[in-house]
Amino acid sequence: MNLTCQNSFEVRVEGSPGSLYLVATPIGNLEDMTYRAVRTLHECDIIAAEDTRQTRKLLTHFEIQPKQLFSYHEHNKGASGPEIIRYIIEGKNVAIVSDAGLPAISDPGSDLVRLAVAEGISVIPVPGANAALSGLIASGLPTERFTFIGFLPRERKDIIAQLSSFQAAQGTLLFYESPHRVKKTLEIMLEALGDRNVALARELTKRYEEFVRGPISECLSWLEEHPPLGEYCIVVEGASAEEEQRERDAWWQELTLEAHVEHYESEGMSRKDAMKKTASDRGVSKRDIYNSLLNN
Repeated sequence: MNLTCQNSFEVRVEGSPGSLYLVATPIGNLEDMTYRAVRTLHECDIIAAEDTRQTRKLLTHFEIQPKQLFSYHEHNKGASGPEIIRYIIEGKNVAIVSDAGLPAISDPGSDLVRLAVAEGISVIPVPGANAALSGLIASGLPTERFTFIGFLPRERKDIIAQLSSFQAAQGTLLFYESPHRVKKTLEIMLEALGDRNVALARELTKRYEEFVRGPISECLSWLEEHPPLGEYCIVVEGASAEEEQRERDAWWQELTLEAHVEHYESEGMSRKDAMKKTASDRGVSKRDIYNSLLNN
């Protein structure tokens, strides 16, 4: 177990490592930016950005002159990540930002955090706007328990497999989707999850922010008359406790573990996902399923 203790207001000691700051940026409205985020970007030695062109616009607006702007994104993280960590070990403070919202949510910032933690580097969140949580709190759907899923896979069979794994899960489900795919995604959700209540949150915190709420079927009808524009957060009603229990007590009771896993594989799931879903059905860990199948 790796136990570390950090203080986000540490006094820098000459020759000591720097810190990694996860700085939230606006998700639409420039006023989403916090005073602390602006100060942190002013003070850090390096700013690592998903898109340096986009980040330069933000920095210019807040009159921030970066000491060094570093490119860090999905396609160069393998080389850039270790280099950024080296700078921090040498004593540099690094701020990482995404194009919008919190870094490390649906972007490669999470990989950099893992590298930093492995090296014992202080990782300091500088909170701010987040599209998924903003959509959730204004959705009108339960907020006590929720699961963030983000972007679904591209292929239909993979989407169905992933949605099926959450079919009986209690708690509101949070997704991101692009405007040209939102209708297709809702159609597959209707098929896989039923006509649940959803909220479509569009252009969050921007001038034309918009929420559409209702059953999936009604939202699809609305989209036919109002072509999708802008990025969407889709907030989906979760299953009830009764539905979750009914799923647990259903068809698979008479199946062996192997037959249970094979059932999901026949629906297009990978072996790993089929074992995960089987574990969820039976209320055990995936490791228990793996060990049982291995021993048999």
